Amino acid sequence: MSTPAPHLLPPETLAGLANLELVARTAVDGFLIGLHRSPQYGFSQEFKEYRAYVEGDDPRFIDWNVYARTERTYVRRFEGETNTRLMIVLDASASMGFGSQGITKMQYGKYLAAAFAYLAARQHDPVGLIVFDETIRQYRPPTSRTGSLAGIIHAIDAVQAGNATDLAGCFQRFREHLLRRGLVVVISDLYCDPEAMSKAVQPLAYRGHDIVLFQLMDPQERRPEWRDAVVLEDMETHRSVNVSPEYLSEKYAQRLEAHLAALKSAAARARAHQVLIATDEPLNRALRGYLLMREGRV
Repeated sequence: MSTPAPHLLPPETLAGLANLELVARTAVDGFLIGLHRSPQYGFSQEFKEYRAYVEGDDPRFIDWNVYARTERTYVRRFEGETNTRLMIVLDASASMGFGSQGITKMQYGKYLAAAFAYLAARQHDPVGLIVFDETIRQYRPPTSRTGSLAGIIHAIDAVQAGNATDLAGCFQRFREHLLRRGLVVVISDLYCDPEAMSKAVQPLAYRGHDIVLFQLMDPQERRPEWRDAVVLEDMETHRSVNVSPEYLSEKYAQRLEAHLAALKSAAARARAHQVLIATDEPLNRALRGYLLMREGRV
């Protein structure tokens, strides 16, 4: 893995920060340093213009200095303001609790979810949250009200890896909460059947949602380094299997790559975009994927 740029902190460094909100702020602000005034991205916080306040606008963006001078209420608009409704869908199943290098997929997923929430809040966009395993464990509707970001991050911080995964079944129930079009960011290890996932995601895409699937994998899952025979136990079904080092060095990689290719193809058929993320990578790759989705360039 290449050495990250100084402003892109590796996840093990983020893990040492005091709280999840600080993790999100540090990761996002560091990432945006590299995008500041970049012609490649329209996503920025540069002030653009004033417009008259209308009912429903967030009062945080009222310019009270202008009001004091004119007795008229105006709000500030910014470059890249898109009013995208972001729904973060976080997998909290048992398999997300796996981690071989000091950080679990669940921890990394929480960092990503908090970073997306913070990044969207910088754009003044409504942010919501769904947490699921074999059922929907938590739902917070999208909002951009004052204080909502702290509530979302607190909810993310409290998530713990739980039971088995029923991604297909939960996606069917997501439709009840996703009535208005927006961007749906799914953070999961996609521990599921590719075809079932495709069928579950398709209806959301057909309703006009933009869907990006961030698939998290531990480095040990991608490239096992065991040199002796091992007994592997499924964290969700608790079934165990004896695995030889010969299988790990030959067949495992082939079957894994075939599975990943099937997931990517299934996502494409469902009109979703899949991004594979290793949990030892800085968060910038996922954040970049999010920005590209917002700009409709993926």
